[in-house]
Amino acid sequence: MGMNTLVSAVLAKPAVERVRRNHGLEHATIHMIGADVRRGGMAGRSDHHGFTLYGDVPTDVLADACERALQRLRSGERGLAIHPYCGTNFVTAGLLASLVAVVTVFSTGSSWRTRLARFPLLISLMTGALILSQPLGMAIQRSVTTSADPGDMKIVSIKRRRIGALTFHRVDTR
Repeated sequence: MGMNTLVSAVLAKPAVERVRRNHGLEHATIHMIGADVRRGGMAGRSDHHGFTLYGDVPTDVLADACERALQRLRSGERGLAIHPYCGTNFVTAGLLASLVAVVTVFSTGSSWRTRLARFPLLISLMTGALILSQPLGMAIQRSVTTSADPGDMKIVSIKRRRIGALTFHRVDTR
């Protein structure tokens, strides 16, 4: 079984597809909220039952944003499922920068003087890795970690919770 076939088989699993669809709806919802309410500090986490949005936003604003996001995804606005501040982008940046650092620091010569002499090269390569990570992370979102096709998804409940100073909403889907 080839790598593409294996990845396709994993992505086609119903539980994985539900997470990807919820992740796409999470991003689309954050886009809708960002267009309506200029608030910083929104973050989310998706699973196969829905998603949790962290940030102080009124429940009615969130509910409206979720419904509009779902309708716009259904209308074909696939770009709403991709978000520049997705954790996928951060993981991609971290992995590429770490890989560059390991290869550069540990590739040849073990003396600290040799490693220190490679420091300018390390900085240059890490900068390149971070620049490359943005479009790569977006491509990984598009093809692996999110789905812009909500299918027959329905929003079944939205519950506001607060723990100390942290406000969040749980959005359950089916």
